[in-house]
Amino acid sequence: MAAKYIIGTVLGSFAVAYVCDTTISDMKIFGGTTPGTVSNKEWWEETDKKFQAWPRTAGPPVVMNPISRQNFIVKPSES
Repeated sequence: MAAKYIIGTVLGSFAVAYVCDTTISDMKIFGGTTPGTVSNKEWWEETDKKFQAWPRTAGPPVVMNPISRQNFIVKPSES
């Protein structure tokens, strides 16, 4: 019984969020314009070429969790 209210509320909140997002960002009700760096395809292609042309140099691999990679033996304490 409660599931239908929860599902309906979640779907309703997604609908409200979609309408608000579309109204604010696409219709630009608060003004503003889309930046030229986003709307200009030539600019995007040139930027992409620049990023692809950079020399890539890499250092040694980075361990994301160094604690789990340590090879040490924990000796039980002798009481």
